[in-house]
Amino acid sequence: MCRAGGGCKRAESERKGPVGAAARAAPEMGEQPIFTTRAHVFQIDPSTKKNWVPASKQAVTVSYFYDVTRNSYRIISVDGAKVIINSTITPNMTFTKTSQKFGQWADSRANTVFGLGFSSEQQLTKFADKFQEVKEAAKLAKDKSQEKIETSSNHSQASSVNGTDDEKASHVGPADTHLKSENDKLKIALTQSAANVKKWEIELQTLRESNARLTTALQESAASVEQWKKQFSICRDENDRLRNKIDELEEQCSEINREKEKNTQLKRRIEELESELREKETELKDLRKQSEIIPQLMSECEYVSEKLEAAERDNQNLEDKVRSLKTDIEESKYRQRHLKVELKSFLEVLDGKIDDLHDFRRGLSKLGTDN
Repeated sequence: MCRAGGGCKRAESERKGPVGAAARAAPEMGEQPIFTTRAHVFQIDPSTKKNWVPASKQAVTVSYFYDVTRNSYRIISVDGAKVIINSTITPNMTFTKTSQKFGQWADSRANTVFGLGFSSEQQLTKFADKFQEVKEAAKLAKDKSQEKIETSSNHSQASSVNGTDDEKASHVGPADTHLKSENDKLKIALTQSAANVKKWEIELQTLRESNARLTTALQESAASVEQWKKQFSICRDENDRLRNKIDELEEQCSEINREKEKNTQLKRRIEELESELREKETELKDLRKQSEIIPQLMSECEYVSEKLEAAERDNQNLEDKVRSLKTDIEESKYRQRHLKVELKSFLEVLDGKIDDLHDFRRGLSKLGTDN
């Protein structure tokens, strides 16, 4: 009955627009979260079928939900008031790991491919394992549903073959009695089916009321989001103003720090000047002490000057004596040179005389030999 009323539900969602779509994608009363994680959501680019388009600006919550009434599984992710994943898992789906932290699966009903980027390889492995587990559960649920449909079809065929009680009343017999009992059983099953239909209608009404409450809550949430956006804008403006104020204060602090550095430098300079002043005062005291012995030094200086003058006079006399000695030495050198010249000429004459004497002796010797 819930599936039969799907057309009404879709019409109601179309009337309500995006809010109705968001409420339909949100978990219903019969759905329970069985696994939750956080990841960056992507969808394949419908134009190129190659590039990934981010569906969320940051990591969002991605959850597996199990619908008890429908015995189905969905992956749902909502970013604020926007539904970015609403994928019903079927046995034909496959989750593929394309890297250490990224995985993807194709949804033929949504005509797109979803991609999830995780912060760690461990989170990706957990999500993939849960996808395989849910896929197997969906396959089992589909098989059970198929068996129920076949059983119901068999009962319907048996009912059509048996016909009505009025048509069978004129042909009473053993076989007809058996058919009548079977027909009574079918009536009881039909009554139970009608009761189930009423139960399903009640559940459908409950789901519609729940859907209305969720729609109202979503609208209130949207209004609250708008209010929070306004408050966030105000806080952001206030934050910008405070940041500007902080920048001004930091600039003032920088100027104060520079002034402190200047003051520190001036203090150091003053300390240096004070130290130099103390040194100068010490030197001045020393000079004053020395000025007290200046008269004594002056008398000693005069005494030394007199001695110096006497020494200069003695030096002058000595220089005169040295000059006279130098003159005598020059004259002596001149006489020695002159004597050397005369001695040389004398030696030359003497050599000539000696040579003559030798010649004379040789001549005498020769004469003696001849005689």
